[in-house]
Amino acid sequence: MELGLNGKVVVVTGGATGIGLETARAFLQEGCKVAICGRRMEKLQKAKEFLGSERVFVYQADMTDLEQVETFAAAVAKEYGSIDVWINNAGAMWIKPLLEMSSEEFRREIDLNLTTVFHGAKAAYPYMKAQGGGVILNASSFAALDPNAGRATYSAAKAAVKNLSASMAAEFAAANIRVLAYVPGMIATEIAAESIEKYGDALLADIPCRRFGTPEDLGKVLVFLASDAAGYMNGCHVEISGGKRCVQNPQFSYQ
Repeated sequence: MELGLNGKVVVVTGGATGIGLETARAFLQEGCKVAICGRRMEKLQKAKEFLGSERVFVYQADMTDLEQVETFAAAVAKEYGSIDVWINNAGAMWIKPLLEMSSEEFRREIDLNLTTVFHGAKAAYPYMKAQGGGVILNASSFAALDPNAGRATYSAAKAAVKNLSASMAAEFAAANIRVLAYVPGMIATEIAAESIEKYGDALLADIPCRRFGTPEDLGKVLVFLASDAAGYMNGCHVEISGGKRCVQNPQFSYQ
């Protein structure tokens, strides 16, 4: 199937490691030009070396700072001439009881997982509108659907991302911009390493496929969602979980 992505410009925030890095690689394999951003230039340079392509643009930016995000978007548009797909992948999670969190920690986790999505969409929108359309993909999480004790702030932020994406889709449709949220289950990445180490058997028991997902699994789905093949998908959320919603264990807790 021809996905119509060859030559498209794809932005992946938090693209230096894990899911973001594999997502960048998946789009490169489709002939796209890719721009990745992150807070640490040394990690971005290592990512560019790993990807091994001249079609990779790296930029140091903190997604919680709107001015930096808008400057990044302008740099991508200057480098490549357009922004066709923007993937809000950047985020972070801490496992900590809610009552033990400080207000600063609470706000920080909300900013990293929700405010960054708002900033990314706001920065991408004018370029996509000017060129006649585009696609925005926002990282939610299974924590949005099945919250657990021990990660309340993360669950709240990711649930907000899911609903924010639907509202974005309604507002941006007139500019021919599709917006979707993607909802990964347990993906074997650095951010999930602590959970897998502590609770691996219990987590695996809830997955009918009996394996954790990989960043490669997720990257392939995002390629499809960004493509012409998914052109009538808008405003919804897409689960990539190995079937986890089929078998939810209400007794599981991160505490």
